[in-house]
Parts: sequence; structure tokens; C-alpha cells
Amino acid sequence: MYNHQFILEPYKGKNTRFTCPKCHKKEVFTRYINIDTNEYININTGICNRKNKCGYHYSPKEYFKKENILDAIPITINTIPVPQKQTKISFIQEEKVLGTIATKHENYFIDFLTNIWDYENALYLAEKYRIGTSKHWNGATIFWQKDINGKYRTGKVMLYDLNTGKRIKKPYNHINWVHKILKLEDYSLKQCLFGEHLLEDEEEKDKPVAIVESEKTAIMCSVFLDDFLWLACGSVNNLNYKTTQVLKGKNVVLFPDAGCYNFWNDKIPKLTNLASFRTSKLIEDKATKEEKEKGYDILDYIMLDNTNYQSKL
Repeated sequence: MYNHQFILEPYKGKNTRFTCPKCHKKEVFTRYINIDTNEYININTGICNRKNKCGYHYSPKEYFKKENILDAIPITINTIPVPQKQTKISFIQEEKVLGTIATKHENYFIDFLTNIWDYENALYLAEKYRIGTSKHWNGATIFWQKDINGKYRTGKVMLYDLNTGKRIKKPYNHINWVHKILKLEDYSLKQCLFGEHLLEDEEEKDKPVAIVESEKTAIMCSVFLDDFLWLACGSVNNLNYKTTQVLKGKNVVLFPDAGCYNFWNDKIPKLTNLASFRTSKLIEDKATKEEKEKGYDILDYIMLDNTNYQSKL
């Protein structure tokens, strides 16, 4: 919905993510492209997705200024929305989704929820948030992105530790996408907020909206702090104008991970003007330097502050 000459390259697989020039982590660096030529600007011009632990960002404006060619190319990086031609959105067939929800295959994340509450409540959350099971990895979870119109944009496949509820990151980060696993050709992905379909739910639609980064955090906070409708954007960079268009008329509170307050708060002028946004400083004021480096979020503090939560709920 924004017409910039230079934009961060949309995600189209691992080949569109590179090694960060600063922290040297692989597949975490997003480069800027010229939308007129579809070419990269410079090998170091882009942003590291590891906002907390790295924070590298070298903008096109900085690059052209450094190279003394700022006036050679008209840069139109701005925050004014200009209508663009809509591209067709691809969807996953509902029967495929329902098959992953009804399956009896092991799901470590749902088992973790069962250990915290009970089997009935875990299944309720799975149904509410459209949590599926994948055989891609034994015990893997699918977080389906169901939009406000009831269509499934895609599903994020992740693997969690049964006992701790933490993501499995070794020997590699266990994250994939359903449309990639199914090898769907020419799939036009346009992500939506995780839990977006709940905006039309009779029991949820009158609540103020809380947005976090993690799908797991949104799901569990919906129990701990049920005065809000909890949604997740999936990554620190996925909170944007496009994904927030569905929040018309809503009062929205952003709960960024520790160390990301300024990054999300500075985004508010670029988000939809159809909703009212504010950014919670709860985590920013509470987090230590170490917690910011680890990227603590609101759920981490809830779990720490509720050491006896199993007996309380």
C-alpha cells in the first residue's frame, strides 16, 4: 500500500535473506531493492532482523549520501500511503487446514499447554487460534494465519520443546511455511495478523486489541490477560500498514519485546490511521540489559511472576 522507490525486499524464501554485515548471522539480513528496476542497491544496504541482538540498519538515504549521489536518484521514502495495484493473494484450502487440526499426531506445543492447564483448555485454545499439527518434524506445530474473511493465508510451522515450551533452535532453527512444504508453485503470500479471524468473533470483537510478536505469546496471554484480544504479527518487522488495516475502529496496545520499544513506537505514524495505537512501556521499564539481549516478552514476565500459575488457574 506504500509506493516507495526503495523498499525492503519481500520474503520469498531463504534466497531473499542474506548474511548480516555486522553480526554475520546467515539468512537474517533483508536488503533494499529499487522497485523500478527490482535490483539491489548495495550489498550492505538493508536491515538485520535480529533487532535486539544486532540492530544493524543501513538505509538507502544513508548510502546515497555517503556515496555523494543523493541528488542523482529521486528518493521517495515517505509515510504517505499511495494506492498500488492489488496483487492476487494465494490461500491454503480449508480441508487441508482442518486435517491438521483434527489429527491425532503428537503436537509438543499443545502438550505443553496441557501441562500448564489441562487437555480441555489446550484443545479450546487450539480450536480458537487455529493451531494445527505438522508431520514435517515430529511434534511440530502449525500456526495458521486465518484472515478476517475466514481465508487461510498460510501456516507457520515451528517445533517446541515439550517440557519448557521453548522453540527448538539447535542444531538449526526449526521454522518453515506450509506453502513451502507443499511446494505450491507461484504462491502469492500476503501475511495477515495471527488470530486476525477473532476480530469477527462475538466474544472477542468488543475487546481492545493487544499485539505481540510471538504466536505462542498471543495464545497464552489470551488466558492470563483475557481483557484483551491478543494477536501476533509473527516477527518484529511484520507490524506495518498493510497488516493493521483490519483494525478499523479498534483501540490497540502494542507490547513489543524487550529492547524493541522505540522500534515499534516509531512505527505508529506509519500504521493505519483507522485505529488508535499506543505502545506499552511495561516491558521496556522492567527489562534488564540481559533480558533485552535475550528478547524477553510479556509472556516471559507473566511466567516468572506466576511461579504457582498451575495451581492458580
